[in-house]
Amino acid sequence: MHDPTIPALTTTYSTEFLLSHCRDILSFYDPRVIDPKGGFFHNYLDNGALFNPGFRQLVSSTRLIVNYARASQVLKEPRYMEYALHGLNYLETVHWQAETRTYAWTLQDHQPLDMTQQAYGYAFVLLAYAAVHKAGVADRAAKLAETFELLQQRFWQEEFGLYADEISAAGVLSSYRGQNANMHLCEAMIAAYDATGEAHYLARAKQIAHNITVRQASLTDGLVWEHYDVQFQPDWDYNKADPKNLYRPWGFQPGHQTEWSKLLLQIHRFSPDAALVEKACSLFDRAFAAAWDSEHGGLIYGYDPQGNWCDDDKYFWVQAESFAAAALLYQQKAEPKYLQAYEQLWTYSWQHFVDHQYGAWFRLLTRDNRKYSNEKSSAGAKCDYHTLCACFDALAAMA
Repeated sequence: MHDPTIPALTTTYSTEFLLSHCRDILSFYDPRVIDPKGGFFHNYLDNGALFNPGFRQLVSSTRLIVNYARASQVLKEPRYMEYALHGLNYLETVHWQAETRTYAWTLQDHQPLDMTQQAYGYAFVLLAYAAVHKAGVADRAAKLAETFELLQQRFWQEEFGLYADEISAAGVLSSYRGQNANMHLCEAMIAAYDATGEAHYLARAKQIAHNITVRQASLTDGLVWEHYDVQFQPDWDYNKADPKNLYRPWGFQPGHQTEWSKLLLQIHRFSPDAALVEKACSLFDRAFAAAWDSEHGGLIYGYDPQGNWCDDDKYFWVQAESFAAAALLYQQKAEPKYLQAYEQLWTYSWQHFVDHQYGAWFRLLTRDNRKYSNEKSSAGAKCDYHTLCACFDALAAMA
């Protein structure tokens, strides 16, 4: 039976629907995202009320810049350029520590709190610079080059053709190696190439993509595993007792298989390669088959090497990245199963994740689609970057 509080779902595979949904997401943030004292607010309850307004995290600060820079282009809203510029100024004057040429990972009341240097954070700095440059918000070709060089100096592991993850505030490189930072660095390199046309960014994106989805995945049954040791050998036990870890969960992540599927197809758009398409199909097909919940709908969060679910919660970003990948696969392959997957994901998300009362998406649900809390967005965990940019990526595929 249809819930009368949920609007009827129209044709989801259409520019009209996606553009309208982008506006709906942004309507939640627009009136309340700007902090007049600098930067964006990160922490919101479902109704838009702020909590811990002084706490900021680098990934959310940069992702909100990306949201508004891309929205200014896609939605043809010049005022969003001002939003993006507001966030950019905060990134460059508050997160950025000029004396040490480092970024504050977290801030409290505009003061550095955690000075750990994270490749994952640098990935989104690079992505933010690419987004503002591409949108014409500000010329940041030099900052793109500078960020690339900082990544090269601090995190690049030439022997493995991949990036390390973390440097402590004391300057010690962690022994942890992971795919997640590399995945988002690949994403950022694609965007940097798209924004500047400079070939070395695309070359690096292709190198990372091959080394994670082909070389590394060959060690783990053709799927992307999350965690590695210093020699980039799979660490099967890292966080095994913590499958719900926000950044480093144990198990195969279906959302990361599908996100890689999307990235491989974006590389293919710039540098056609049938092997990229074949791998994109394999990652998506296997993840969808293993993780779709036929009883309650949606894709679950994680499964173990034997294919058993180890975390059956539903996360907003998994559904979003997967519908974007399905849209790109359908554009590339014209196979009905990808349109069907896209529509399945939207039907589920419309029913359970989209907040039809206040706007934007909920972050996290139980397997049977109950909310854990009334926190809609929080620093580092969600700012609707995944949902908004998934719509933008699907729209780009339709163009």
